[in-house]
Amino acid sequence: MVFRRLAVAGVSVAVTMGAALLAVAPTAAATSETSPPPHPPASAISALDRAAEAPDIDVTKVQAHLTELNNIATRNGGTRKSSGQGYRDSVAYAKSKLQAAGYTVTEQPCTSGCASGAGPNLIAEWPQGDATKVYMFGAHLDSVGAGPGINDNGSGSASLLETALTLAEQHPTMAARVRFGWWTDEEQGLNGSDFYVRSLSSAERSKIKAYYNFDMIASTNGGYFINHLTSTAAQPMKAYWDSLGLQPEENTEGAGRSDDYSFEQAGIPTSGYAMGASARKTSAQAAKWGGTASRAYDPCYHQSCDTTGNINATGLNRSVDGIAYTLWKLAVGGSTPANDFSLAAGPSSGSVDPGASATSTISTATTSGSAQTVALSASGTPAGVTVSFSPASVTSGSSSTMTVATTSGAAAGTYTLTVTGTGAVTHTTSYTLTVKGAGGCTAQQLMANGGFENGTTPWTGDTGAIGAHAGQSAHGGSRFAWLGGYGRSATESIGQSVTVPAGCSKATLTYWLHIDTDETDRVAYDTFKVKVGSTTLTTLSNTDASSGYTQRTLDLTPYIGQRITVTFAAAEDSSLQTSFVIDDAAVQTG
Repeated sequence: MVFRRLAVAGVSVAVTMGAALLAVAPTAAATSETSPPPHPPASAISALDRAAEAPDIDVTKVQAHLTELNNIATRNGGTRKSSGQGYRDSVAYAKSKLQAAGYTVTEQPCTSGCASGAGPNLIAEWPQGDATKVYMFGAHLDSVGAGPGINDNGSGSASLLETALTLAEQHPTMAARVRFGWWTDEEQGLNGSDFYVRSLSSAERSKIKAYYNFDMIASTNGGYFINHLTSTAAQPMKAYWDSLGLQPEENTEGAGRSDDYSFEQAGIPTSGYAMGASARKTSAQAAKWGGTASRAYDPCYHQSCDTTGNINATGLNRSVDGIAYTLWKLAVGGSTPANDFSLAAGPSSGSVDPGASATSTISTATTSGSAQTVALSASGTPAGVTVSFSPASVTSGSSSTMTVATTSGAAAGTYTLTVTGTGAVTHTTSYTLTVKGAGGCTAQQLMANGGFENGTTPWTGDTGAIGAHAGQSAHGGSRFAWLGGYGRSATESIGQSVTVPAGCSKATLTYWLHIDTDETDRVAYDTFKVKVGSTTLTTLSNTDASSGYTQRTLDLTPYIGQRITVTFAAAEDSSLQTSFVIDDAAVQTG
């Protein structure tokens, strides 16, 4: 998530954009919405085929939670950052309400990968419904250090809290379990949700049928965006917003930048609502949704002005009602699909030498209604491993042969693959693959698009930093990654995951870095870090500024045989810009 810079006479200038208010979506400060917009008309509800009527969540109660989160920040230095008392007070506020409502509530300390002093994840499960079939709804509860984070991400956290309390109050018959997660340390790299997913056993992961994430769902100049818009998981969310005539779009700005990515990486289907961060609204979007073209979706993104005055009440209401609709559609008793099937792998594990293959029979059965066509796919495969199905689609009640093939260079280790069957509904099952031996090593360059010339894929994080920006130049080609350069308190990072094959004797990270600064003291006010996972390999600062690019080298040999995420991260203090410009990064094995 990133603001872009304007370069004037070689000086990098941070642009603060004024609030651009949606004509159809007044902010909480501008409108006291005692009578929220209604649900869709009866004809639209009929079109949605709602087997169980979802409640209209009272948006004023959501706003009351936001007011309390804002008050908590005010009492704690203006922030709810994960390592501060403001975050811990936010956890306590939500926990007390959930426990009183009858939830099974757990505080999960983040014991690895999180920032020093980060508070716990908060997990709440409604103790009814099929425990082998879990739908999970999550939002990050922390803010950046620069502000109270009421849109980012009080809006998602408060909406889930009120939805959870409404579910407890209505107490419907449940067909599946519903689990809520409020994540710590998202703003430092999705660390809380990543820790949660890593802590799950393969069996527990397979119980989670879909994860839904809600990050910034009340942006004042926002749009209506859905993660993985065309996926099976997204269909209830899309159906609800379609019924309001909102014509939602794919959430490209948020791809890989919020907690759904932690679940996605584990092969769990994901979706979620968002209304946008620092990217700018297009003319076409302004014509469709209202608001101001060429302005940020949230003009207070990661700033101290992200208070209760930075909330679009209409967008918040549409989001929270869509959350409730999705939950009721998937998990409440009356919403069980008429046609359903089961999915299983036998055997559910296999062990092979590098270069060999294993097979498993993927069996399906019709469990209710009529048989249906089920398309098979697999995810979670490491480098050097491919999965194929024969046939690729079956009619429920039939089976398919899954072949898991490895190359001679596949890294030794144990991997959990997720097999997905997609029909009228979606089911998953797990297969555990063990690659034996040391594996092989072919000298190769592992990092994709290290020169940034081919868009942003597969980089994750603040990928808006990647481009051909005025005010800086590339080391090679025309594109680069520009971190920092704002002249105010800001953090920014990009990362990429690679698998370093076992059997290699050496692995090296190289990158070209240009640092320029307006700081004059020989004090490290603004910093640049290179990390593998949560481990910092090197730290540079404004004191290392010089003209032109310098190639830098780091040893990755300790990570041979592992899948790692390399992250470049910049942090600026409250004044005087420092720009960290990266190009031509590579991970070389030998």
